[in-house]
Amino acid sequence: MDLMILIPCALVVGLTMGLLGSGGSILTVPILVYLMGQDEKVAIASSLAIVGSVAALTTVLNIRDGSINWRTAIWFGVPGVLGTYLGAALSQFASGQVQLMVFAAVMLLSAVFMFWPPKFKAVTGDQKLGVIVTEGLLIGALTGFVGVGGGFMIVPALVLLGGLSMTTAAATSLVIIAVKSAAGLVKYLELLEGSGLSLDWTLILIFIGLGMLGSFLGRGLGRVIEQRRAEQVFSVFLVAIAGWILVQSV
Repeated sequence: MDLMILIPCALVVGLTMGLLGSGGSILTVPILVYLMGQDEKVAIASSLAIVGSVAALTTVLNIRDGSINWRTAIWFGVPGVLGTYLGAALSQFASGQVQLMVFAAVMLLSAVFMFWPPKFKAVTGDQKLGVIVTEGLLIGALTGFVGVGGGFMIVPALVLLGGLSMTTAAATSLVIIAVKSAAGLVKYLELLEGSGLSLDWTLILIFIGLGMLGSFLGRGLGRVIEQRRAEQVFSVFLVAIAGWILVQSV
């Protein structure tokens, strides 16, 4: 384990989560694969452990603030957990390279959403429950398959479907990400054991600790930096990383 690489990378992941409210998990998998030399499937499982833990720890702080809408978290979270477990189960039928290519596509999609935020039409009436369940299943499956939290898709859904403010949506999304990540991790541990692979828990714990520190720094930085501009800069960065992953995978 090269701490000279791990320390700044973990801080950057946490800084991104604290500054933007999402995006940290998008960076974690490439860091673990290309800089820490981990197997793709081990990196995805490790990302679930890291992102889920950071989300859970931050949720503890949000509970004290009373900023979580628990009813909405349950409605979105239950299908999300099921979708994540199924996505993790499906990963056994795909190679690590295929998972990274899908991951790169998700990075490009998130970059587009950050640079040009889409204008969705709010869903009301009887359609709302069906859309909530479908959204939870699909985003959950994506989380389980490639190890991303999906915050960049969850937050807009909570605002439009759950009728939450941005602050409450961001806090509620962390609850959903935490439980989804736990479900995906449980399945990955089973799959990795069957393949003779295991997680580096020392690296994961160091990453979590530094990620939380970076998150606090990012929150402070968010008070002096315009978030919209930061998102646009980060989106360009994501496009570059996604291109690199696709070239390496192909």
